[in-house]
Amino acid sequence: MNILLIGSGGREHALAIAIAASPLTGELFVAPGNPGTSGIAANVALDIEDHAAVVAFCHARAIGLVVVGPEAPLVNGIADSLEAAGVPVFGPSKLAAQLEGSKGFTKDLCKETKIPTAAYERFADPAAAKSYIRGRGAPIVVKADGLAAGKGVIVAEHLPEAEAAIDMIFGGAFGAAGAEVVVEDFLEGEEASFFALCDGERAIALASAQDHKRVGEGDTGPNTGGMGAYSPAPIMTDEMVERTMRQIIEPAVRRMKERGTPYRGVLFAGLMIGKKGPQLIEFNARFGDPETQVVLPRLDQDIVPLLLACARGNLPDAPVKLKDQTALTVVFAVNGYPDAPERGSLIGSLELASGVNDVTITHAGTKLDGDKLLANGGRVLNVTALASNVSDAREKAYQALAMIDWPGGFFRNDIGWRAVKRERGEA
Repeated sequence: MNILLIGSGGREHALAIAIAASPLTGELFVAPGNPGTSGIAANVALDIEDHAAVVAFCHARAIGLVVVGPEAPLVNGIADSLEAAGVPVFGPSKLAAQLEGSKGFTKDLCKETKIPTAAYERFADPAAAKSYIRGRGAPIVVKADGLAAGKGVIVAEHLPEAEAAIDMIFGGAFGAAGAEVVVEDFLEGEEASFFALCDGERAIALASAQDHKRVGEGDTGPNTGGMGAYSPAPIMTDEMVERTMRQIIEPAVRRMKERGTPYRGVLFAGLMIGKKGPQLIEFNARFGDPETQVVLPRLDQDIVPLLLACARGNLPDAPVKLKDQTALTVVFAVNGYPDAPERGSLIGSLELASGVNDVTITHAGTKLDGDKLLANGGRVLNVTALASNVSDAREKAYQALAMIDWPGGFFRNDIGWRAVKRERGEA
């Protein structure tokens, strides 16, 4: 079967590795891909915003499955265009992708279905939003309603910061994504990422992970797209997974079906685990980045039948098989990230680092200039290690990182710190 994977980041490189390993995969195409995916698939220069061109490519290349990596094409309805053309697609429809495309939509769905989440209100007027904030107090969370490339959420410690966030969003900082804001109470606890596979009728648990959003060690500095992750998240015990499925995932999937917008694909729940158990921070309509880089290496079965089952609406009853191992990834980011990335620096010695046992390097923001590999993004590389526990996986990952010759980049030295403390009995 020929497969088309849409996207160009570290998430897509990790997906490409898993898909290419399947005996069901014939030709694998990645649009547009990156220098990493070019080693295991054929990168194609498709304009993914041109749905007719994507459909035409699928017909010309006899594509049996399209896997959509990023959220923007899904929110823009690429799955609808493909399905209308008879091409199976892993990813939700435009209306179902509102679970990520509109934070207000998701909060309203939570209210309808009693999914545990923070108290909130939606606003299209800045004065009303500020009045509400003053009544609730700080800390408080201000969110642009639409897609804002992971930057539309402000956790305000003080009221002036919250009011400034309102002005920034309504002032156009995030374009159309900021036409409306959601203001919600601050949740206390420990964050976790949880992934479930959905076929429109039902959902099965995939895996958990824990991301590190802050740019600096000790979880300091501005939020980023993620500086590292590990899977599984120790806080996601069997009981917590069961509660998450029963209280959050299954009600959402059931309600989406009732609305006539069945959800197919992966449903990524950002959770806060506190005294009340799991509470939903947000839904995402795709795999996470960098969580995908640690979830997929733990998969102990062929990924392609699972992706097809979601697309066709026939997920098996059997649970997903996972290795009894831990995966940890560290993001190697370009100097200046996230505020002013300094692109164009030369990266060397990747082959040497890739030689570390059970280590995989995925490309997130690179480009080739002849035979030279250059930094071409904020988060540039992911160095992922698989081991029996977090401590060992972390040691392998940092061993490989030390071998990469790239003065133009930096990484956090404390990825996995929370889980390591648990392993040492210090938490």
